[in-house]
Amino acid sequence: MPCPPGNLPQARWGFCPHSALVTGLIAWSSGRLRAQMRALAQGTLWVPGARPSALSAPSVTTGRKGEGRNALSIFLPPPRPGPRNSKTEERVVGPPAPWPRLSLAPVAPLSQRLRGKGVQGSVQGPLPGSPTLLILFCRWQETEFSVDVSEYLGPLLFVKLRKRHLLQDDAWFCNWISVQGPGANGDEFRFPCYRWVEGDRILSLPEGTARTVVDDPQGLFKKHREEELAERRKLYRWGNWKDGLILNIASTGIHDLPVDERFLEDKRIDFEASLAKGLADLAVKDSLNVLMSWNSLDSFNRIFWCGQSKLAEQVRDSWKEDALFGYQFLNGTNPMLLRHSVELPARLKFPPGMEELQAQLEKELQGGTLFEADFSLLDGIKANVILCSQQYLAVPLVMLKLQPDGKLLPMVIQLQLPREGSPLPPLFLPTDPPMVWLLAKCWVRSSDFQLHELHSHLLRGHLMAEVIAVATMRCLPSIHPIFKLLIPHFRYTMEINVRARNGLVSDLGIFDQVVSTGGGGHVELLRRAAALLTYSSFCPPDDLADRGLLGVESSFYAQDALRLWEVISRYVEGIVSLHYKTDESVKEDFELQAWCREFTEIGLLGAQDRGFPVSLQSKEQLCHFVTMCIFTCTGQHSSNHLGQLDWYTWVPNAPCTMRLPPPTTKDATLETVMATLPNFHQASLQMSITWQLGRCQPTMVALGQHEEEYFSGPGPKAVLTKFREELAALDKDIEVRNAKLALPYEYLRPSRVENSVAI
Repeated sequence: MPCPPGNLPQARWGFCPHSALVTGLIAWSSGRLRAQMRALAQGTLWVPGARPSALSAPSVTTGRKGEGRNALSIFLPPPRPGPRNSKTEERVVGPPAPWPRLSLAPVAPLSQRLRGKGVQGSVQGPLPGSPTLLILFCRWQETEFSVDVSEYLGPLLFVKLRKRHLLQDDAWFCNWISVQGPGANGDEFRFPCYRWVEGDRILSLPEGTARTVVDDPQGLFKKHREEELAERRKLYRWGNWKDGLILNIASTGIHDLPVDERFLEDKRIDFEASLAKGLADLAVKDSLNVLMSWNSLDSFNRIFWCGQSKLAEQVRDSWKEDALFGYQFLNGTNPMLLRHSVELPARLKFPPGMEELQAQLEKELQGGTLFEADFSLLDGIKANVILCSQQYLAVPLVMLKLQPDGKLLPMVIQLQLPREGSPLPPLFLPTDPPMVWLLAKCWVRSSDFQLHELHSHLLRGHLMAEVIAVATMRCLPSIHPIFKLLIPHFRYTMEINVRARNGLVSDLGIFDQVVSTGGGGHVELLRRAAALLTYSSFCPPDDLADRGLLGVESSFYAQDALRLWEVISRYVEGIVSLHYKTDESVKEDFELQAWCREFTEIGLLGAQDRGFPVSLQSKEQLCHFVTMCIFTCTGQHSSNHLGQLDWYTWVPNAPCTMRLPPPTTKDATLETVMATLPNFHQASLQMSITWQLGRCQPTMVALGQHEEEYFSGPGPKAVLTKFREELAALDKDIEVRNAKLALPYEYLRPSRVENSVAI
């Protein structure tokens, strides 16, 4: 806030190159300073520069320079209009006036569940010239405290927090510090933190107003930006889990992740408890299996968890129906494969006697109602060997027709690619014997499981979000508007990905144990898919147009993805327009350009030949790119994640592995089907992991509903408010539509879309 008329009050100044550093002060007079903090353990946070009142208890103290340990300092711009004293350079004269109380309150921990009770505190008599406050802090608890000061501070640029390391673990998580100006209606200066304060370190927190390098012509924040990014580049190093894959955070496990990327206690406890519960249930089921047969499709009911999902129960009851089989390509957990056919696929070879089928396909093609799902990415992938038993993969092609009522029905299934010198693979038809046709569809669903979990879900969701997050942490300082816009969408992404690399897809992990692409095939599949990633495929308006799904009324994924993309796009445009007035300001932001280049050239291993930008030349291009980033971390991941519990818990609908080769004849029986589908242990493990990952997460934060406030000022807050209003309106529209549907599509409903890739 601007200085009042006249000279400044008495203060001590230590001048920096571009700003004055006031030590021994925590706010201006007549103001209030508040902080939101939480202790990881009993400990001490030093605020500012005073000695502890009692060495036997944790304390928070205030005082002047020279009286003790400096912990909280405040940066201000050069004082004006009052000049410095030319002789001492440390005193300026101001009007005498009484200065009311100022308060500093670490309140409301990040998770309300962690709020403690019984905080003890006592105020000790003030030392000469400075007040001292003694507070006892306990693990996960909160407190409030206040101090009186007699100096006035002008506009604030920085707050510095200093943490002293004691013998015990006394880490603190600081949400924010807020300084309230003089008077009841004084301006508030907010300093967002949302980081752990641990060890013996100093955190420099800029005031929450976002600033690009173009907004800082005097270089007031130049040193801070450079030092922050230098420190971040040491913490957030690029790693390469497997050669040929897009890059990830350099981390061998969760314990060497940057502390700010780790799960908070409530998330960690829930995740690990649910995993333990799932594995315990698996052990019980395995022990019961010794005494029970596994010879009919009804046997899968023994591992099916009723009551977890109404849609899952519908899938169990109707999974054999062709309409439900086709529906999953439109609105299931992997709606990313279906394409509108513009010609018959070259791989579709018709054996003698199939002329009528060819004519039917040509007719649907001419009518614009022919669609295809091609799993050629699986060709040549080595299948797993589980407990000395060979597993198998197919390379299906499915041709489907869209009926006037919106149903998508399969017309033909080809399970293998034609090979020169070999007989043509059979074409399976709905008119084949029931078990023959059912087995062919099971092979398609198993193949879809492989591509979905590895390509659509892991690569396009988790790993892509991690590239965005690491590039952002390495290239954009916390004061940058795009950093502030993106950071809520990285919550828990790095830890959940490290856990996946060390558990799901690691050597001897879940994929190796029960999935047909495990044992190394999954890594090769990821490499192939990564080399084919295109920028347009991450942008629903372009992707859906390319796949010919625009205007398909029964594709609720397409409808909701477009609407959600548009809502996010308007949100991004609102924030960008506040900080970039012209295209030239985008071009001149070298931090922004470095971020874009790092993402494409380093994180994606040079993907510019597939449309990913290496520079941003206009506001429109910037908005499109940032919208892609947010949609990838939110809507796109949710559309591929939320359906797992619905579609994968009935194992025959999405078999994780197949134990016999794809059929080459049409003589399958029930015994053939049961011998091909996963055995009891494999099916139970699929069910347990699906439940753990797909269940409702108690720590889930919905899109746009994050509590963190990284921006200061009314402009960004108004944009966020409008964003939330549009999300609520879209959510209501989807709710009304779904009430009329037999199979409601919920995966892009804003209230169910998570704000980040957190599970």
